[in-house]
Amino acid sequence: PYPVRGEVQGRFGMERPEGGTWRGIVLRAAEGVRVGAVAPGRVVYAGWLSGFGNLLILDHGEQYLTVYAYNQSLLKEVGDVVAAGEAIATVGATGGQVEPGLYFEIRHGGKPVNPLLWLGG
Repeated sequence: PYPVRGEVQGRFGMERPEGGTWRGIVLRAAEGVRVGAVAPGRVVYAGWLSGFGNLLILDHGEQYLTVYAYNQSLLKEVGDVVAAGEAIATVGATGGQVEPGLYFEIRHGGKPVNPLLWLGG
């Protein structure tokens, strides 16, 4: 499942306005909407990171990680085990964002993977 429903902006591999390329996608959604885990996993990071705001990272095993950023609030802590679809955060505009949304990234073996291929979108 998608972590949150919303318009896809900042598509994977495209140029970022501030330079560099997108390693994930931004899903525009209303502030406060719940963000769900896309697969079962364990929280390995939950905190503030410059440029990403409130950031949560899940480890799904087999070298797969998912990254959820710009959150208004984090609902889980490091070490928590979550099920697919379980609420892990709420959509926000942290990390210097102007509009609320969710930055979502998938990494395999430390390399970014196009999330739209994995999500079937």
